[in-house]
Amino acid sequence: MQEELKRSIERVAARYPDRRSALLPALHMAQRGCGGFVGREDLASIADLIGVPVSDAYGVQTYYTMFETKPLGKYHLQVDTNVPAMLAGAREILAHLEKTLGISAGQTTQDGLFTLSEVECLASCGTCPVIQVNDRYYESMTIERTDALVASLLKGVMPEMPVEAHFGSECNVLMARRGTPTATDIDVYLQTGGYQALPKALKMAPGEVMGEVKAANIRGRGGAGFPAGVKWGFLAKGTGKPTYLICNADEGEPGTFKDRQILQYDPHLLIEGMVISGYAIGAALGFIYIRGEFAWIANILEGALKQARARGFLGKGILGGDFDFDIIVHLGAGSYVCGEETALIESLEGKRGNPRLKPPFPAVVGLYGGPTIVNNVETLALVPYCVEQGAQAFMKFGTPNNFGPKIFGISGHVHRPGAYEYPLGTKLETLLEAAGGVVGQLKAVIVGGLSVPILKAEETEGLVMDYDTCLKRGTMLGSGGIMVMNETTSIPEVALRAIRFYAHESCGQCTPCRQGSHTIAVLLERIVHGQGSIQDIDQVLELCQAIKGSTLCPTGDAFAIPIEAMVTKFRGEFEALVG
Repeated sequence: MQEELKRSIERVAARYPDRRSALLPALHMAQRGCGGFVGREDLASIADLIGVPVSDAYGVQTYYTMFETKPLGKYHLQVDTNVPAMLAGAREILAHLEKTLGISAGQTTQDGLFTLSEVECLASCGTCPVIQVNDRYYESMTIERTDALVASLLKGVMPEMPVEAHFGSECNVLMARRGTPTATDIDVYLQTGGYQALPKALKMAPGEVMGEVKAANIRGRGGAGFPAGVKWGFLAKGTGKPTYLICNADEGEPGTFKDRQILQYDPHLLIEGMVISGYAIGAALGFIYIRGEFAWIANILEGALKQARARGFLGKGILGGDFDFDIIVHLGAGSYVCGEETALIESLEGKRGNPRLKPPFPAVVGLYGGPTIVNNVETLALVPYCVEQGAQAFMKFGTPNNFGPKIFGISGHVHRPGAYEYPLGTKLETLLEAAGGVVGQLKAVIVGGLSVPILKAEETEGLVMDYDTCLKRGTMLGSGGIMVMNETTSIPEVALRAIRFYAHESCGQCTPCRQGSHTIAVLLERIVHGQGSIQDIDQVLELCQAIKGSTLCPTGDAFAIPIEAMVTKFRGEFEALVG
């Protein structure tokens, strides 16, 4: 390992309260600097630098899907084939690449130029199909655009292939700057009303800020819908340890691409929200844990953080006062389970992302053993509006107990898939109209990301998109990732692709999740390929029933509940495949 790389790793390690947290960043840096993989000697050097046993470093390296232990091709073509991408034709793109390159997914061309991989959801659901080439996304891919991409790569050029994404906003709170090309710049943010809430917050007592967030009843936008202000109130007092704030930007739920709208296009909104939240809870240090595939967005965030520090909105003595708060961007490395808050904390501490047993909850014992708040990107981005305009103004959006704006990511069989900001409590019908309407005849909708129960077309009639109404309809609002399916969709194939995802992403810590997901995958594969039986269908349902509520984190429920709903509601389709 080169000395300059070692010095760079050392500089990163010095930023963290515990050096071990630098293990993931060090692996990323080494992989970029050592030809796209980290071999045994370099791994040993990293372990020595960070101060952990080589076995620990190896355990971390082999846990995360983005870390490579062997060389890849010069261009690593990664095709997302998860459910939203599948609905958009990604499997045809993958098959075309296999034919064009003369290799199968998981292989490298003989000349070492291309490695082809089939990967999970890349949070590009509104612009699928997507091919990630090394660290770069190529979106809205067609056969023709794929051929143009390969032709350019054969010439040694990573081409510019612009894509037009669909979006809209009725609230102009979370996506007010989405259509402004330069909105990542601090001057544009200031000119459009940014950093107005922060000085107001700093004139208030921390408890008053927390009280405003509680009064607004900002429900967590990560999926569970738990009130953020109430969560903040659980923080342990007088522990003698620092309090930390973590922004969960590990957007890995298939069908979900809402947080990306803020991270990529309006980073200062998130930064302002984090500084205010840090002040309210008494934290001096915050982290943005961002999914590893978003490396270029992490660079956007770093640039915005640098600007915020230079203008006095971040760092020591914010706005000339005595409040200190800084933020570290921490890149994940490919793990769906790290979206769960305790697994995220384990990962941030430089470990495998295995969920912890709760209690104790992070608000009591979290990062480095200190009281910790973990909030979603969208949740934190709502704080500036709430503080500046007040709880009453915030509550003008939405329905009782479901207040505020929400970004809905709409994918699948609609004319204008994309991200749309509407008040909580907006009718599903209105959202689908915003997305251009359904292509063909509506068959089914998944309204909150892949882990919520599917709804048949008739079940969606009059559906109001808020947390409470969705529960009453037998599903969940979740992340607000809406996947629309028309009459051409095979629900058994959707179920199979879904369970393959969860089997791939299980951390393996809990037997019902580890073994159950793989067993269901085997059963569904038999059924889809015409080799199953009625007994296989019944066994899938039995396993789902047994798995629910039996795992440390929600991942077991995240596949057992939706698979059970697909099989139960569309059983006729499954039975038709077994004769």
